[in-house]
Amino acid sequence: MAKSRLYPAAKKRFGQNFLHDDQIIADIVAAVDPQDGQHMVEIGPGRGALTLPLLQRSQRLDVIELDHDLVPLLQQKLIEYEQLSIHQADALSFDYSTLVTENEKLRIIGNLPYNITTPLLFHLLEQSSYIDDMCFMLQEEVVDRICAQPGSKTYGRLSIMVQYQCEAVKLFVVPAEAFEPIPKVESAIIYLRPRADFIGGAIPIKALNTIVLKAFSQRRKTIANTLKNMVSPGDLQADNIDLKQRPETISIEQYVAITRRWLAKTEQSDN
Repeated sequence: MAKSRLYPAAKKRFGQNFLHDDQIIADIVAAVDPQDGQHMVEIGPGRGALTLPLLQRSQRLDVIELDHDLVPLLQQKLIEYEQLSIHQADALSFDYSTLVTENEKLRIIGNLPYNITTPLLFHLLEQSSYIDDMCFMLQEEVVDRICAQPGSKTYGRLSIMVQYQCEAVKLFVVPAEAFEPIPKVESAIIYLRPRADFIGGAIPIKALNTIVLKAFSQRRKTIANTLKNMVSPGDLQADNIDLKQRPETISIEQYVAITRRWLAKTEQSDN
């Protein structure tokens, strides 16, 4: 498909790759399946490839676009849609709670730039109480890491922190040829729904992140070695963990249990 003259070229500093494949666009919208009364939010609308079909099925859509050159062009292209609000802002620092009215929750969709995927996901998860679900196009490698299970080579901090807070499902792969310019990696669609009940029970997210970061700081070492200054061998064995296990073999429930024990010891030492 020829590049539209209406829009400027993709900017490398924003990690822009614009989706243009009509079938992929239709598949994404079908997967999201907007319903009457739902409040949709699109991150990184770019040239509006997803925005237009979303508007045709949504009563309210907010879009967040960092590129100030694209905003007026989107406004011009989509001027007839009164249910659209365009925010020229950085999705990494945007306060999504400002979009919420009454007791509604947001449904978030986006083709996320590969260079900000992880920090943006963590930023969104900090505001998950305002979010019903999320459907994103990410680098396929990142989607596989998020959905990885214990024992997999790709299982790690991202898998644990996202799955602890969300149900995560890989929906389908998007070929590189569906974008302009063509990226050097394959992409995939992931569906995320924040959990009402966290795996293993509720604990402070920052504490879990501290334990997981420490555990995977030396991936080749055993869990007993990487966490030796935080929990005792007896604590690990009490949670059915073999002292010779490596960090990538420990389940999310077990990491939660380890974190709870570490927090209890920290509180005791402070008293």
